[in-house]
Amino acid sequence: MTLLGFKSGWNGKESRAAALWPLRSGMDWTQVRHVIWDWNGTLLDDAWLCREIMNGQLRKRGLPTLRAERYEAIFDFPVEGYYRKVGFDWKKESFEEAGTEFIVEYEKRKTECRLQIGARELLQQVERAGCSQAVLSAYSHGSLEGFLGHFGVRGYFKSVAGSRNHYAEGKVEDGLRMLQELHVLPSETLLIGDTTHDAEVARAMGVGCVLIPCGHNSRDRLDRCGVEVVAGLGDLALDFLRRK
Repeated sequence: MTLLGFKSGWNGKESRAAALWPLRSGMDWTQVRHVIWDWNGTLLDDAWLCREIMNGQLRKRGLPTLRAERYEAIFDFPVEGYYRKVGFDWKKESFEEAGTEFIVEYEKRKTECRLQIGARELLQQVERAGCSQAVLSAYSHGSLEGFLGHFGVRGYFKSVAGSRNHYAEGKVEDGLRMLQELHVLPSETLLIGDTTHDAEVARAMGVGCVLIPCGHNSRDRLDRCGVEVVAGLGDLALDFLRRK
């Protein structure tokens, strides 16, 4: 069953899919058999915490702090470049030191975060539609597995791929490996994320892509990626359903 095979809508009422329409990539929604989710900023609402921790690091070094608009405009992968943009000087310290300082604080406070509104319900709907699901993240693999368990959502995912370290270098290689291990066709796979890097990863994997401006990058940046952009997970669910 495809994503357009949902029988219950976002509010639990009966609904039917409307006429088909293509994603900007040319992919048809009825082709989707497998959904790959980004974690941080997409399913998990943690951009506020990441900015708060970064601002603590910046204040410690006497550097200007970031407003949300500035953060969403410059956050990028690999994050080493983002650190340089906000003023870190690798002549005074190493990226490894700064990155470790960040992740130690993040691990202390991560349970302050919640899932994005509607995330759990959407995972349930996609599962009921018969589509397999996976998580592809730049977050360290061990921590990712534990955090998915913390929220009770690990069971929705056939595969979980996180980074082998905590330096958020990117996830193209992990994405390509995931396709091979899952034996799914790129033409039947949709990646859902919240950053321009997710669009880059989807392009490298040859899969469809939908971006949501609810996390680490602004709507303006996402709109320039040439892929489908929806306002939020609730809108994504309604787009999948396309009620008559």
